[in-house]
Amino acid sequence: MYKGFHHVAIKVKDFDASLKFYTEGLGCEPKIFWGEGDGRAVMLHIGNGCMIELFAGGPAEQPEGLWMHLAIKVDNSDEALARALKAGAVQTMAPTTIDIPSTPKTATVRISFCKGLDGEILEFFQSDDI
Repeated sequence: MYKGFHHVAIKVKDFDASLKFYTEGLGCEPKIFWGEGDGRAVMLHIGNGCMIELFAGGPAEQPEGLWMHLAIKVDNSDEALARALKAGAVQTMAPTTIDIPSTPKTATVRISFCKGLDGEILEFFQSDDI
């Protein structure tokens, strides 16, 4: 019945700046656009069939907690964070290698976090096993 993650949506305060951040900064590929003005939206492919959906017309001040965070699977957490910071993100956690205390036991993972242009929390998750 379930086929996996498809997309996470966020309403952004500056559509053009956020589109540039996700495409040029993080390397997402625009798949479809629709609407005009504050009704604009875009689906951005982040890889492996997963999407981030941006909607225009968000408030100037966005509270944290629109979602807890968006975890993006990456080959290299350090490089992904560096690319996001260069595009205007703010680091909230430096790249860190951890063992997740879980059942069943997972492999070691490397993660880093940043805050995007609209206050969204992004995690760059590096693991071959999860």
